[in-house]
Formats: sequence, structure tokens, C-alpha cells
Amino acid sequence: MKSLINYALAYAEKGFYVLPVAVQDKRPLIEFAGRPAIAADRIQRIWQRHPNAQIAFRTVDFLVVDIDNHTDGANGIANFEKYKNEYPEQFPPTLSQTTHSGGKQLFYRKPKDLEMTQSIGWLPGVDIKAHPNNYAVVAPSVGAKGVYKWDNKLPMTEAPQELIDAILSGQRAPATNYEHGDYKGLTMEQMKLGQHSKTAELFEQIINGLGETGGRNMALASFVGGLLFRNVDAKVAYELSMQANDNTSRPLDAKEFDRTFDSMVKKEMRRRNNA
Repeated sequence: MKSLINYALAYAEKGFYVLPVAVQDKRPLIEFAGRPAIAADRIQRIWQRHPNAQIAFRTVDFLVVDIDNHTDGANGIANFEKYKNEYPEQFPPTLSQTTHSGGKQLFYRKPKDLEMTQSIGWLPGVDIKAHPNNYAVVAPSVGAKGVYKWDNKLPMTEAPQELIDAILSGQRAPATNYEHGDYKGLTMEQMKLGQHSKTAELFEQIINGLGETGGRNMALASFVGGLLFRNVDAKVAYELSMQANDNTSRPLDAKEFDRTFDSMVKKEMRRRNNA
């Protein structure tokens, strides 16, 4: 496999926060959460140790509109095109790429000093990556289904205010009304149709994060254990756990996150062997 070190160095020189990731699962190969960009000399050392590392950009100064071509039955590309036709002012021409699986990603610069987080399911099949600890694998990296390719050579356009407002309205919407169909105007208390299950709490924690600093490790361990106990695939559990961590106001760093996750995987393996 061709080494991407020269691309990594060139991207870093242009000011991108370069992140080395594994080819199969896109897992970061270094600790990076809350840390500065890695310098050229460290990039050299990293790629010497991991010659097959692929390249991702941390979304520190920009956001990514991540459009999947098919996710859990949702056609992200079709849903995005429908939305874009209704709100074309939100999506001026900008740098974009085609992902290894045939999806699309649009890159927009964030307004200066604006704090944003990620928004999973912003549209069906469309996510927003915007937290400084989010990242996007970029061309010419190789994924499980193919190669990432830049669609154009445009610069990153600053995200228009209309797009920022649309994203933030989803991130900060108060959970007081569920406005859909016959349920419009009902409070969340009225929407509780039955017992609030542990499974429901796990879904909510993906969005709500792991809580305050003192209890993050325990919350992560409980979250991972709950997923594995329900026979969620370990790779999927890892991705969901990263999303929950990214949505935490002060996320765990990569080393602590992996240590806790690996500990829970081993614990679950012991439980199954003794069952």
C-alpha cells in the first residue's frame, strides 16, 4: 500500500490538523483530543511506525456535511438533494469529496470563535461533523470499500449564516415539544408512552454525552457495557461510544477512552465465557 506521508506533510503545511487513522476502521492511531496540531517532525515519526496510516482532518476550523449514500435504510444523498433544492442558499460551492463508499462530504469553514458540536442524523443519512475532536478521512486515503477522491480544487467557503443557524437549531432545540403529525404541541412528559427503558437511555446518551468530568469514565463503561450486553457489534459499539464522547462538553482523551472501552470488551468476553 502506498505511503501517504507526503500528502500528510503537505496538508499540515497548509494548516490542517492532520490525524493518522487505521485503514480498516478509521480508528485514530494517536491521542489527539484537545491537543494542538501535530508538527512535521512528528508526522515523520508516526508514518515511520505506521507506514499504512491513512489521513484524516480534525474539524477544528471547519465543519463537514457528511452525506451517506445509504445508512440504516436512509438514502442520504437523495434526502440531501431534496433539502438543498429547498434551501440552496445554505450550500454555496465549496471543497468536497467522494468517500470510499460513494457518499459525499462538503467542507465549510466555521465562523471564527464559534463553538459547535456534531449533529448525528441532522437529516436522515446526513450528519454534521463540527466538534474540534471530530474528524473526517480525506483523499487520497483508502477505505474498506474504495478510495476517497476530491471532487474539485475549490477552497473551503465560509459556512453561510443560514447553514449555521440550521445546524445550531438542531443542536440546541429545547426538548419541550415534539412537532410531528398528530403529536404537535405535546410536552415530552406527555410523550412518555411507557416505561423509560435502559435501551432508550443508551440512545439518548449518544446525543447527551457522558456528563460531568468526574463521572465520565464510569458513564462510558456503563454505556459500552450496555451496548455489548445487547450484542451490539464491538466495532459499532466503538463508533457509538466515540459519538457519545464527542458530545461530552469535556471529552475523555483517546488513551483514556480506549483503555475504558477495551476493559469493558474484556469484561463482556469473560461474562460470555462464564455464561
